[in-house]
Amino acid sequence: MSLLLEPTPQQIKEEKVYQEMGLTDAEFTMAEEILGRLPNYTETGLFSVMWSEHCSYKHSKVLLKKFPVSGEKVLQGPGEGAGIIDIGDEQAVVFKIESHNHPSAIEPYQGAATGVGGILRDVFSMGARPVALLNSLRFGELNNPRVRYLFEEVVAGIAGYGNCIGVPTVGGEVQFDPCYEGNPLVNAMCVGLIDHKDIQKGRASGAGNTVMYVGASTGKDGIHGATFASEELSDESESKRPSVQVGDPFMEKLLLEACLELVQLDSLVGIQDMGAAGLTSSSAEMASKAGSGIEMDLDTVPQREKGMSPYEMMLSESQERMLLVVEKGSEHEVKEICDRWGLLSAEVGTVLEEKRLRLLHEGKLVADVPVDALAEEAPVYHPPSSEPALFAQNQVEKPFVPEIDDYAATLHSLLSQPTIASKEWVFDQYDYQVRTNTVVHPGSDAAVLRVRGKNKALAMTTDCNSRYLYLDPETGGKIAVAEAARNIVCSGAVPLGLTDCLNYGSPEKPEIFWQLEKSTDGMSEACRALAAPVIGGNVSLYNETQKGAVYPTPVVGMVGLVEDLEHITTQAFKNKGDRIYVIGKAQAEFGGSELQKLLQGNISGKAPVLDLEVEKQRLEQLLAAIREGCTASAHDLAEGGLAVAASESLMGTSLGAQITIGPETAAELFSETQSRFLVSVPEAQSDAFEAIVKDAEHIGTVTDDKQLVIQNTSGETVLQAALETLESAWKGAIPCLVKSKA
Repeated sequence: MSLLLEPTPQQIKEEKVYQEMGLTDAEFTMAEEILGRLPNYTETGLFSVMWSEHCSYKHSKVLLKKFPVSGEKVLQGPGEGAGIIDIGDEQAVVFKIESHNHPSAIEPYQGAATGVGGILRDVFSMGARPVALLNSLRFGELNNPRVRYLFEEVVAGIAGYGNCIGVPTVGGEVQFDPCYEGNPLVNAMCVGLIDHKDIQKGRASGAGNTVMYVGASTGKDGIHGATFASEELSDESESKRPSVQVGDPFMEKLLLEACLELVQLDSLVGIQDMGAAGLTSSSAEMASKAGSGIEMDLDTVPQREKGMSPYEMMLSESQERMLLVVEKGSEHEVKEICDRWGLLSAEVGTVLEEKRLRLLHEGKLVADVPVDALAEEAPVYHPPSSEPALFAQNQVEKPFVPEIDDYAATLHSLLSQPTIASKEWVFDQYDYQVRTNTVVHPGSDAAVLRVRGKNKALAMTTDCNSRYLYLDPETGGKIAVAEAARNIVCSGAVPLGLTDCLNYGSPEKPEIFWQLEKSTDGMSEACRALAAPVIGGNVSLYNETQKGAVYPTPVVGMVGLVEDLEHITTQAFKNKGDRIYVIGKAQAEFGGSELQKLLQGNISGKAPVLDLEVEKQRLEQLLAAIREGCTASAHDLAEGGLAVAASESLMGTSLGAQITIGPETAAELFSETQSRFLVSVPEAQSDAFEAIVKDAEHIGTVTDDKQLVIQNTSGETVLQAALETLESAWKGAIPCLVKSKA
């Protein structure tokens, strides 16, 4: 919209133009009171994007305060582009996860690709070199043609961006449930490495210092993307396709390398990615954090299209752009580096002592707003919370007791369920070996990357079983954190901390806000119990369509430190004769399980119980056993229970397993009881292992006959399956469904 067509402040109020931008009547009145006058069109746009849920967390900020965010090794908690944790040797790991759900629902390739680009910038704006990408994806069922399209295009978008920029995509998860049919979840995580001396922050300090724009030019893509991400998807969402940004990974590679040079400049004061809300958020947030202001001349902003209005320039979410503050007089240092990398750079403004964001365009003042009003003083809501009737019903429901005639056939069916099945079809599209530091590639409990030049490594994972959260948000929240910790420990690492991406429906619905409230209670309790601080993350709300909300899905991205490369452990059985142990006894817990969904077509009842003290003890004991060299493999028991875990431990080997279980066959094989592990131990180390892990039970032996044979204590064979048929079911499921025309 050109300036000539922009409504006057009075028209904005009378015709309620602000509602189209996402502001409520009360919020517009609040903006009017802050300014002491009616905001003009550009200023209304500034308030609308900065006060959107995506930028302000106005419905969730009150809950985020519950998370533990500090710790002995935490160098940077929430509030910057990404969190930072010390890993020794004056080095640190930098990581964060964010959502790109709404864009991916209407333009899956670019939605996913730009999600990857944005999370990369969050990490290298801190001064870190990105070393790994992960993701967490949720889709409807693959027998739906639209879901298959979204699935294929999202994976292609992630691969297209990550592979081109040369950062390995090493891990993640994909789950499938009908609730995600119209609203897929696409969460992207990036992990970087940094030396302590290179840590940067997004602050606009020092009145008179120069504000510089670096990277791609500004176009009209992504305008109001943050607002779009803060409303429910509907039939009209397709019309908002222009809100989806378009990414250029080759430009991002140049920007990455240039920024890693720029952070070495003594004259660099602050740097921040132009992410959601573009120039608006980066300028207002950098100034607010520094207790300063910024004046920008928008005529100097590099523009992709002629005649762009201030509103369009400030709200554009064009990709591959950074905002810098440098000491006055040193602008040439930035320009020299950018010129060498073939990047645009421009002096676009000045740091002010007064805490205001002032925008000039064609010689006129077109916006004058307090920076704190945009960045720190957005309205905060305490929505009503109401326990859903369904929760109470599930708590008193008679426990589901599966009736199984053929345990081998049931195992084959479980291995063919897309949520359990091999994700090789997905990760084979990713370059997970680029930069040659990947030690454990996708497919094991956690990915592991060596720290080049050191005898240590980083383990990383993303986890969340949203079915448990749907049944019991508080318990499910605990399990999400605990499962991530299990995957880290099974890889030989000690958990350092986590980043989370909280994906929910509309917080304005009391039952949804209750889910958010209870699940963050559970997550917070688990984080404290397991000494895993939350160093950053993202909230993505309004994930729902006319059919209803997605399951509450607080994805946990966790990073751990492998203190010695000898400790790296994978889930696959290693040698004939190794003894097989299970840590933790099975209970008849099938609520929310993969078996319940398979047999009943839906989920109900109680989620599995989790005792955090037991969890902590078992994690510590297993890690101690791994560090003592007692284990050959370790794998957590998750979806599908013991039978699925044993099958997965055989995949890719030429081995078999002989296992003996107790009399409660269904529970022993398929229950998803928490805090359990499947471990193989060399026979010579079994005494030492049993001395460390107090509740480990010897249940079997690794064989070389390529068979999974499970007997009960009476010697009766209850399940026997050839490795070849197990692998065929597990590996073939997703490729078959993707090709299906059903």
